[in-house]
Amino acid sequence: MINLIGTYECKVDTKGRFMFSSAFKKQLSDVLLNGFVIKRSVFQPCLELYPMEEWNLVMCKIHKLNRFVKKNDDFIRRFTAGVKMLEVDVSGRLLIPKNLCLFAGISKQIVLSSAVNIIEIWDKERYEKVIDDTVVDFADLAEEVMGNIEDVDELS
Repeated sequence: MINLIGTYECKVDTKGRFMFSSAFKKQLSDVLLNGFVIKRSVFQPCLELYPMEEWNLVMCKIHKLNRFVKKNDDFIRRFTAGVKMLEVDVSGRLLIPKNLCLFAGISKQIVLSSAVNIIEIWDKERYEKVIDDTVVDFADLAEEVMGNIEDVDELS
């Protein structure tokens, strides 16, 4: 299982290419050659970059869904909408497809933010707004999400 750490700012060129953070390259050195999958986020106006190994774990869960249940079929369609495979080029860059740049509102500056086992790709202004908007409620959210864990020793 991959546990990524860090938040990094990058510039995006007019074609949607950006230099992949050297810190993430080091963290992903074992899986970098396998490539990535990029997709729209379900809950936020950002993109999610999955190392192929992590994407395959998600797909194992998706494969268990019964496609003859309409809500499952609808979920799969929406979850995989716009999904693309990406590879780091010889210059160390990744290319964000145009339709995904439009979805995420990506223009010149992006933020690559670790989200446990994936990397979120945000337009810098949108990222800062989301972070600022959630600061007020973060203490309550942290308590609600993490405060009810029975075994506190597991977290320390």
